[in-house]
Amino acid sequence: MIEVRNLVKRYGPHTAVDHLSFTVEQGQIYGFLGPNGAGKSTTMNIMTGYLAATEGQVLIDGCDIFEDPEAAKRNIGYLPELPPLYLDMFVEEYLLFVADLKGIEKSRRKQYVDEVLELTHITHVRQRLIRNLSKGYRQRVGLAQAVLGYPKVIILDEPTVGLDPKQIIEIRDVVKSLGKKHTVILSSHILSEISSVCDHVMIIAKGKLVASDTPENLSHTLAAANRLNLTIRGTQEQAEKALTGLPGLLAMDWKGSSESGAVDVELRSGKESDIRDDVFRALSKADLPILGMASGQMSLEDVFLELTGEKAAQAVLPEEGEEVDA
Repeated sequence: MIEVRNLVKRYGPHTAVDHLSFTVEQGQIYGFLGPNGAGKSTTMNIMTGYLAATEGQVLIDGCDIFEDPEAAKRNIGYLPELPPLYLDMFVEEYLLFVADLKGIEKSRRKQYVDEVLELTHITHVRQRLIRNLSKGYRQRVGLAQAVLGYPKVIILDEPTVGLDPKQIIEIRDVVKSLGKKHTVILSSHILSEISSVCDHVMIIAKGKLVASDTPENLSHTLAAANRLNLTIRGTQEQAEKALTGLPGLLAMDWKGSSESGAVDVELRSGKESDIRDDVFRALSKADLPILGMASGQMSLEDVFLELTGEKAAQAVLPEEGEEVDA
């Protein structure tokens, strides 16, 4: 349905998208993840024809977005992070205007508008001014315009940003329903949203694709190590001395413990290694009781932080008043 080939976008010396290539299959919901500045919105803007590329090619259902933009755009519905709304128009008036812009036949415009109003649950506000709507309802109007005309591909850039929990759940339900008939690409910083809504996840960092798989496979495949979480009675120095040199042990991540006189540690070992027996014997020999032991799974959040290099950056927070590049 969508092919992105060797896409590059440069702003002077800065490369926002760096030779990015991926394929989006028909009839699935894709999650597009990445830290701020990774190139997500730039890529989406190029895919929808809103922004020119420095190099590369984007095909939408076989149509080149650069060489035949009109044909390609007929297959796309797009909701940018800031919905393109005319605040002085009524909801229904605005959607009829969008239907006209999309070239929908006059005889079908009213029917299509009625259907997207119902789909996004805004039928009861169809005769209200957009400027008088809450942010959640404005977001739904933006979603309605993206879906109008039933394009094959719907691209949503941060559709739930700034919404309250109830509104987020409602928008997620709408997105899930869209996935039954459309190919959907969803950009979000809310990883639980991606896990619950998307069939496939693409993670980019510094303009490059670093992972592309189902949420489940990412957790299993990208967990470069088995994880074992322990609470040990004793000091970190004692426990570290006992565990150092165990076969298959790759790393130890020490933490404070809520247990008095104890330490918590996460042990990482190779995928095929089960070090539990060796750990038990080593700590028993050192007279260090194990107060708790549990196998750890890599969550989508862990995968995201690991692949984008954000895990190390978390420990370095900006000083108060310091600007952060978005």
